Amino acid sequence: MKFTKKFLALLTLLPALALGAEGGHPLDRAPDRSTNMAALQNGAKLFVNYCLNCHNASSMRYNRLRDIGLSEDQIRNNLLFTGEKVGELMTTAMPAKDAKAWFGVVPPDLSVISRAKAGPAGSGGDYLYTYLRTFYKDDTRPTGFNNLVIPNVAMPHVLWQLQGVQAAKWVDEKDPHDPSKTIHKFAGFQQVTPGTMSQLEFDTAVADLVGYMEWMAEPAQQTRKRLGVAVLLFLSAFAFLAWRLNAAYWKEVK
Repeated sequence: MKFTKKFLALLTLLPALALGAEGGHPLDRAPDRSTNMAALQNGAKLFVNYCLNCHNASSMRYNRLRDIGLSEDQIRNNLLFTGEKVGELMTTAMPAKDAKAWFGVVPPDLSVISRAKAGPAGSGGDYLYTYLRTFYKDDTRPTGFNNLVIPNVAMPHVLWQLQGVQAAKWVDEKDPHDPSKTIHKFAGFQQVTPGTMSQLEFDTAVADLVGYMEWMAEPAQQTRKRLGVAVLLFLSAFAFLAWRLNAAYWKEVK
């Protein structure tokens, strides 16, 4: 009886625990790029140019990009810059020791980062989409930038030339739970210097990049979904036939 009461009490706390786990800056919903081959190809180009310099994607081979419509010649001519072969893994040439010395931590492998960052607040794609768009100027940080999703982030803002430099605006509000305290609340961004892209163009580029990272985390996702639909249709047809067969067998039995 005591165990049952404790179990029921834990169930009542789950919604509160979920809300507590969300915390931090709210996540924006990432646009769906799962079936847009042109967007995935653009995302692959951005990933190789801006992410692969520091991060590994050691579970992905270049030749797997054929699944998003790229030929081996396109991969070789546009995405390979240091003599890798098309069949090699997508890894960085930066030694882990140097990366730790420069950034304080070894940059994580990005192969399945979009799945690893999924949580109560949103999908891994939502997390990455918000994170990459919320860097702001902060002269107190070694890189000159900070981030709303990961405060005091070690990663530099590698997309700053595309986005430009933006500053965060803050307002002080009274804590609704304790009026004697004030909350430093985010109130939006202010563009300091423009980038090579407009805000819409930058958001679109980040959506393409995140879409590629979601695809990279599970390249067979669309195949799995198609097979799932086929299996469900088969099971539905089989269930209908079994139901009618059962009715035929037992129709004489009262």
